[in-house]
Amino acid sequence: MPGSPYTDLDRPPLSAARLARALTAPHGPWRRLDLRVETGSTNADAAVAARAGEPEGLVVVAERQTAGRGRRGRVWQSPARAGIATSVLLRPGEAVAERGWPPASATGYGWLPLLAGVALVEAVTRLAELEAGLKWPNDLLVGEAKCGGILAEAVPGAAPGQPPAIVLGIGLNVTVRADELPQNPTGLPATSLSLAGAAATDRDPLLRALLRSLADWYDRWRTAGGDAVHSGLRDAYLASCATLDRQVRALLPDGTELAGRATGVDVDGQLLVDTPAGRRPLSAADILHLR
Repeated sequence: MPGSPYTDLDRPPLSAARLARALTAPHGPWRRLDLRVETGSTNADAAVAARAGEPEGLVVVAERQTAGRGRRGRVWQSPARAGIATSVLLRPGEAVAERGWPPASATGYGWLPLLAGVALVEAVTRLAELEAGLKWPNDLLVGEAKCGGILAEAVPGAAPGQPPAIVLGIGLNVTVRADELPQNPTGLPATSLSLAGAAATDRDPLLRALLRSLADWYDRWRTAGGDAVHSGLRDAYLASCATLDRQVRALLPDGTELAGRATGVDVDGQLLVDTPAGRRPLSAADILHLR
């Protein structure tokens, strides 16, 4: 049957019922799961829900994205059921008394995409049995190739003074074939778990592991009041960051560039680059690893 999710046996469909039983309350850490056969962007869908007042804990998953968004407004498409495309809705500025979570300071929100990166590395390392790392701030690397990415977006509060919601989007190439790989504008080659020789490419357990790890790290970070150091998040990120101790070229948002050696990630999640003119902390940039 044309368009049937069962026509490609390497890419079986996800089950909304099974995922919801495993991942949403009372048995899982998330509040609601919305699985879509096709959508433009899971981040856009979660942002719409945030503006409508959706509480924290929504997970949007798409079998296929037609207008997925990346950094700097880049748009990409994914083949149906060939990867994981998911976004979660968080409200870190709101206290949650029953979880013992104080409001997190907005100064720590820059750690949220890095937190998602740590969760993604944990899931891929544990289930796919691949050595994975993170290119600051938001790319999952397997070897020297990009296998996934993360995009965090803020949704302003409905009333003045109300803290913003944060939408965290995560994309992972699972069974994308060589002729389906996207072109990366920064020149980094792309790959998928299957092309890299993963031990497992079943999206169901991969997605469960990712969302459970994400919830666990978010709980630690929230319990620590959004402090990346006291929650252990900074140490975990540093252990997974493949950008450190590398010569890099940074493409800055204003169109300028700088080059130097990446020497650390500070307490605010900024990449520290030692340049001939001195150390520069970067809060946003496209980073190219130089050989």
